[in-house]
Amino acid sequence: MVRESGSAPAAAGLSSREVILNAARTLIGEKGYDGMAISDLCAQSGLPPSSIYYHFGNKLGVLAALLERTFDELHALFPNPSSFDDLAPMERLEAWFSAACRSLDRRPDYLRLLVAISVGPQKDAEVVRRTVRRIRDYAHASWVDALTPIFAPEGGEAGEALVQRLAILGRALTDGLSVTNSFDEMTYSSQVTPFVALVRGLAEHRDGAQRLFDDGEA
Repeated sequence: MVRESGSAPAAAGLSSREVILNAARTLIGEKGYDGMAISDLCAQSGLPPSSIYYHFGNKLGVLAALLERTFDELHALFPNPSSFDDLAPMERLEAWFSAACRSLDRRPDYLRLLVAISVGPQKDAEVVRRTVRRIRDYAHASWVDALTPIFAPEGGEAGEALVQRLAILGRALTDGLSVTNSFDEMTYSSQVTPFVALVRGLAEHRDGAQRLFDDGEA
């Protein structure tokens, strides 16, 4: 099998592979992975089945490649908390979260893609689980970085444990906002102020916050 030459997508400046991945992202957002057929990919991309099989092998290969590309795009799109190290801890968190939410408002399809994948049987495929885990771990590490100067500036087991729990909640917040954004058209950025106010309140009553989480695990 040979790669197509002189195709319309290539003439437009995109490789056939990128055109197929763009088509898959659109279709998964509309139909979910299970509802996307190879024929849909052909219709959406304007390319024949041979091109899809050449680049990806099968439909799961398309999904795996799309997730890998999404991971790379997330790295480029999302700010790192360390970019705001010149600010005080709470202002650093707010600046980072604001920038992250602005990025998501520009490209809400990133998290929608992960949510769409998480509800289908393909989520158990090893190639999918591995890439999704990398994306999730990257997000968690960013939350830990953003929260540590507030709740565990000097380290300590109790403070670090609280940061880990709050990082899980922060990641869950953005997961939930992807659904709210889709159904209610609520922007990510609209939730920055109330979330920062919540974190500020927890920081002002750090001991009480620690006891609250400890009681929840009892």
